[in-house]
Amino acid sequence: MTTLQNESVDPYQRIVESANRLGVQLNEQELERWMKSITEATGDSDIVVDKETGVFGHKVTMLDFDPQELARFRAIGKIVEFEDIPGVVETALALSGSAAQSKIQTYPGDCDYFERVNIIAPSRTEACQILAKLMREKALKTLSGINYQLLEVKFGSYPQKVIRGEHTLHAGSPITWLPNDISAGQIEVSDLEGNPLVITWDSVADDPGWCKLDWVIADTIRSQLSNASNMLDVTWEAPDATITPLDGYLDGYFQEVYLDAESAPIFSKLVKQVSSDVMDDYVARLEKEVQKCVKGNYINYGKAAKRMYNIFRLNGRYEEAAFLRELFDEPAALLYQVHALVRTIQEARDKSTVFELESILNQTDELILASVKVLEGEEELVIVRHLLRLYRSLCRQEAGTPLGSEVDVAQAEVMKIVNNFFYEKMTGLPTIKSYIEGFQL
Repeated sequence: MTTLQNESVDPYQRIVESANRLGVQLNEQELERWMKSITEATGDSDIVVDKETGVFGHKVTMLDFDPQELARFRAIGKIVEFEDIPGVVETALALSGSAAQSKIQTYPGDCDYFERVNIIAPSRTEACQILAKLMREKALKTLSGINYQLLEVKFGSYPQKVIRGEHTLHAGSPITWLPNDISAGQIEVSDLEGNPLVITWDSVADDPGWCKLDWVIADTIRSQLSNASNMLDVTWEAPDATITPLDGYLDGYFQEVYLDAESAPIFSKLVKQVSSDVMDDYVARLEKEVQKCVKGNYINYGKAAKRMYNIFRLNGRYEEAAFLRELFDEPAALLYQVHALVRTIQEARDKSTVFELESILNQTDELILASVKVLEGEEELVIVRHLLRLYRSLCRQEAGTPLGSEVDVAQAEVMKIVNNFFYEKMTGLPTIKSYIEGFQL
């Protein structure tokens, strides 16, 4: 590992000096607590249980979880979670992503959940059939409610190359099911010659692939709209007790905070099946995501910072991790949330009949105020101008007519500022700058 400038200086002091030089605000007491805790995180088990709340997770992840948010996450979890079926289905629901890092990410994007679903069945085929039924029933049950609207479900893979609308989709790519598709139990596409094809829900059950559900929800505790998702890691438990992941890979447990102590037995049973090199695999997958974020057509240094934070805190590069940790709480990082919520507003307006226009306009007001709070000069004028145009488009929008280009333009302008902020701060630290450049060669 490359060091941070001066080996004779205490690591904590080096971070303070770097932050002061780069204009990053520090909560020095919290920084000192985190560095002390993570360097002393030892013991026979990687799993830590909060006895007061019952939540549990990897010891590194638990350092960043704020139990004050627990009521909110459990309330939203009631919408997205799958229920156990005794003797057939066992589940363990967890927070993931920025939701699991609520102590440091004051301005999180979406409410991301991760759920382990273990299906006990005589054969893999029967397990896949049970999963297909579970997911469709869950989707139909949660199509819409007083404070939520289902957006889409990922389930199954295309059996061949097809054309769907304006898009050509390759064989093996995940199928996106919209609410009407799920209700019908089928989607209509065409082959490359234009011949119509019908793909049914049940016909793709044997290869479930990437399983994920997405909603827009009205977060009553924060009084805002949010995207909520549930990513499933589905396993089949055979009569001889062997456990097989239905997508071919059993995920690690380095980024989840599990919400219910009663799910600890199923969690323990499944993680025993995780391979010994799962952490190396997890870090390698994150590094591929970092490369996508810093090299190519879709640069996103904010997302790269989040992935790098997870990498550094797991592989022992605590100084870099501690520095990135402070960036997430910077006022300018609020724009990362603005970027996510612009799309949430569009989805709430275009794809839902649940949410009143007034509540959507109120959220747009909050985005404008948030931007004014953290920006100044020309940047403030540009972002506020685009958000005002979005506001006017919402007011003029006719039912059934999608919003225009204002959403894409507003998001692009916000992302430009987010990228500039994270790039400037991260590359001000030589070791992180070198790490990023390694992916850009």
